[in-house]
Amino acid sequence: MPRKQVIQPEALAAPVGVFSAAVEGEGKRMLFISGMTARDKTGDIVGPGDYEIQTRQVCENLKAAVEAAGGTLDDLMRVDVHVMDVAAFDIIHKVRAEYFPSNPPASTMVQVAALIDPRMVIEISAIALLD
Repeated sequence: MPRKQVIQPEALAAPVGVFSAAVEGEGKRMLFISGMTARDKTGDIVGPGDYEIQTRQVCENLKAAVEAAGGTLDDLMRVDVHVMDVAAFDIIHKVRAEYFPSNPPASTMVQVAALIDPRMVIEISAIALLD
């Protein structure tokens, strides 16, 4: 079995975005990544209020976290996405497609009342399975 295998049950409709219905993984270590926001290396918030810019920064932050543990974005099994407005779904998934071109992680997206800073519009946490 490959380290990561996408499961698409016939009883379910195909996902409408960049995510998998279910993901089966094989590895030795689990990595739990805290909610990543659109803060750059210096701690500044990039692209206040801009879903495309902030999603890209969040994905870069996820990438940095998983790579620091010796993995890649392909090792992400699940992401939980918190957004200020689910109407930005298409913009967010356009960016996600760049970071997860195949076998994307399982995912949940929910609209929230607020994030830690009013300039933020998206936060993503993740679980990875590493060798």
